[in-house]
Amino acid sequence: MAQSALLIIDVQQSFLQRPFWSEDDVPAFKQAIQSLILGCRQRGAALVDIFHNSGDGPFSPQSGLVKPLPFLTHTADAVFHKHVHNALTESGLREWLDERGIKHVIIAGIRTEQCCETTARVASDLGYRVTFVTEATLTFPMTHAGRTLSSGDLKHRTETVLTDRFAAIRTVAECLKELEQA
Repeated sequence: MAQSALLIIDVQQSFLQRPFWSEDDVPAFKQAIQSLILGCRQRGAALVDIFHNSGDGPFSPQSGLVKPLPFLTHTADAVFHKHVHNALTESGLREWLDERGIKHVIIAGIRTEQCCETTARVASDLGYRVTFVTEATLTFPMTHAGRTLSSGDLKHRTETVLTDRFAAIRTVAECLKELEQA
């Protein structure tokens, strides 16, 4: 039985319809998340797809876009749908993890500072050991009060607030090495 689960959060076609979507960081993200998925599968970690559902736009199930981005070809061990920013409180994921004795979650997906970070914080508060693989997350620049934070700025900020508090920050290689040693 898997002791770890990779949570693949919101890597869904809905985002292609958002005005902020940019291909700039997608090639590196694609390579990182595909390597993480393959490595986790080879090391016996459960693969869990999480999809965000909301409203009547591109995140609505009726849109036909609440499905994996085309480059994801893995078969998930479980699929959950959420309506809030974290994947644990109302999706059934927490119960699924607990039924299987999974106490370690690995976080990857789309938007680093939103659903990925929020899931990491909630998972930590619920007692899970959390590994946050920033290079296997994707986000986009954001502007507030006249200041724009780049994707890199947002990722650095997320790592800063999560590290040593809510999650261990790891590269894909470091995460897979730790799984190998477990």
